[in-house]
Amino acid sequence: MVIKNNDPYTEASFDFKNRFLRFLWNMVYIILFLPSPRSFHSWRVLQLRVFGAKIGKHCHIYPKVKIWAPWNIELGNYVGIADSVKLYSMDKIFIHDYSVISDGSYLCCGSHDYNSKNFQLITKPITIKKKTWICSEVFIHPGIIISEGSVVGARSVVTKNLDHEYTVYAGNPCEKIKNRKIL
Repeated sequence: MVIKNNDPYTEASFDFKNRFLRFLWNMVYIILFLPSPRSFHSWRVLQLRVFGAKIGKHCHIYPKVKIWAPWNIELGNYVGIADSVKLYSMDKIFIHDYSVISDGSYLCCGSHDYNSKNFQLITKPITIKKKTWICSEVFIHPGIIISEGSVVGARSVVTKNLDHEYTVYAGNPCEKIKNRKIL
């Protein structure tokens, strides 16, 4: 006799396949990805592709980048992701061509519904359009879209979409500071 667990307090948010793949990914991350030399970008890209990441040409992903689920990552061409960046990819993360994510930034696709009795998991994708620079230690909330050519200042907290192209944003909460001058 099989007893179905209908208790919302104990049910897993992700199925067994997802949890098993994350276990395998974490083993590869610890053994092969993390200790790889800084210049071995192609080696790390290969490992991420094996786990389902879609990655364009000439991407630089440094060894101390922490990725929750590679199969939810899509990178364009010439994307740079620095050490100590966390890609909490419980949902899709799209980073378009010629974008840079600087050290210590945190792209968070997951949160919880504080109005539900069991704090139900909520996931939403993050999209970073082309030619964008996310400076050091920026936190980006779930569901955010950052417009083309944006610069998000260090230690900013992005809680709403950044809608203006080629604009500098900063602060907590993140706000428009000025337009970029493209030379």
